[in-house]
Amino acid sequence: MMPFLTETYSNASSTHQFGGKAFEAVKQARKEISELIGAESHEIIFTSGATEAINLAIKGIAEHSSKKGNHIITSLAEHSAVLDTCRYLEKKGYNVTYLPVGADGLIDPDWLQSEMRSDTILVSIMMANNETGVIQSIKMLSDVTHQHGAFFMTDATQAVGKLPIKVDDLGIDLLAFSGHKFYAPKGVGGLFVRSRRPNRVILDTLIHGGGHERGMRSGTLNVPGLVGLGKAARISMDQMAEEGKKIRLLRDELEMKLLEIDNTVINGERVQRLYNTSNICFKGADADAMIIGLKNIAVSNGSACTSASIEPSHVLKAMGLSDEDAFSSLRFSLGRFNNMKEVLSVVNSVKEVVTSLRAMNQVKR
Repeated sequence: MMPFLTETYSNASSTHQFGGKAFEAVKQARKEISELIGAESHEIIFTSGATEAINLAIKGIAEHSSKKGNHIITSLAEHSAVLDTCRYLEKKGYNVTYLPVGADGLIDPDWLQSEMRSDTILVSIMMANNETGVIQSIKMLSDVTHQHGAFFMTDATQAVGKLPIKVDDLGIDLLAFSGHKFYAPKGVGGLFVRSRRPNRVILDTLIHGGGHERGMRSGTLNVPGLVGLGKAARISMDQMAEEGKKIRLLRDELEMKLLEIDNTVINGERVQRLYNTSNICFKGADADAMIIGLKNIAVSNGSACTSASIEPSHVLKAMGLSDEDAFSSLRFSLGRFNNMKEVLSVVNSVKEVVTSLRAMNQVKR
């Protein structure tokens, strides 16, 4: 990224030779991202991240397809970027169906089948949940969607860079992602927009002014960020398989030792999920208190995008957890730079904090 922060500090849309160098760098990044998900280069629209990409996709489909219908289907366990966008469209007169998830966090394709209508224009189901790591059966869901002539979108923010993805094989028409989830800089991401038949997507523009990104997203491109995004995509392609094995071993060791604590359970499907994510309920121990007690350890009691909320996780509630159990659950996310020594340190710290909090609760009672 450094040459594009210092020497080649040019607008990729400029026609002079310096702008040409920036343009070629962005072109290369677009190619690397497209290869990561099995798309064509021109089908990648760069954005500031998945939230913007999701807004562009859902609002763009809604406005362009309003003559065909105004019905959208999503799930109760989606990220707030999807849920809030759908709620906005409801205020504009669109109809939105929110599918339930099972206790394992999965959606039964038959549930989707029963909610499809002649005026359904879009189904948006996330590929891997950001709180539990549960991976949906995307191909089965997209097949149901296409049988009824609607478009299928997935928020793949948690999956891109971690799982092998081929948009054609999975039947995906729109796919949103953020770079920082696979070690690119924050503030860059994008949207895959299928341009090939039979499910060619046309979106109404969300941000006007200059006609950048095939007219769908105007604005001067963040060249250094996109260069970093492309490089991160290349590293992910090269290291994904080996890295997945390593992180899975760490995650499994973490879970095995944490489950030795009494009244502790994993939330959600245990097999069909990301290898780096674990959502665990420590019954009778408040998650906020645990986070405060875990010094120098970063864990979460939900999505970082809703961390200011005092409500229990909507994802865990959708899976049937009580408020008390949802408030007693922590999400652990492991990554490329973690090691076994850190895992064992976390286990010891969690055990101490949980034991202490439960003892305090017993005294209060």
